[in-house]
Amino acid sequence: MNFAPLPSVDVAAVPSDGFVLDVREDNEWAAGHVEGALHIPMSDFVARFGELTEAADDGRRVHVMCRVGGRSAQVTQYLVQQGIDAVNIDGGMLAWDGAGRPMVADDGNPAFVL
Repeated sequence: MNFAPLPSVDVAAVPSDGFVLDVREDNEWAAGHVEGALHIPMSDFVARFGELTEAADDGRRVHVMCRVGGRSAQVTQYLVQQGIDAVNIDGGMLAWDGAGRPMVADDGNPAFVL
């Protein structure tokens, strides 16, 4: 079988108003995340898939994020198979933070990557 390479982008290529889907767990999200991102933990993803399709029904590209890129790669592959324009964010939140892109935390404290 011939598999197409997984579509992925560098953190710098994610538009500031881009649609980000964060698939990390609740404690990781609370510590620091992209403001305005949709949070659906990978462990809940199939059950909550409708939340994503509703949010992305305007055909926007979905930028999938996790800590380093492993979980988001699996979710991106699933989304692409469902016909959704999805890309994996290379390096995940660690790369996002390393590039100085803005993050927020749930408790108002300085955001960090857990």
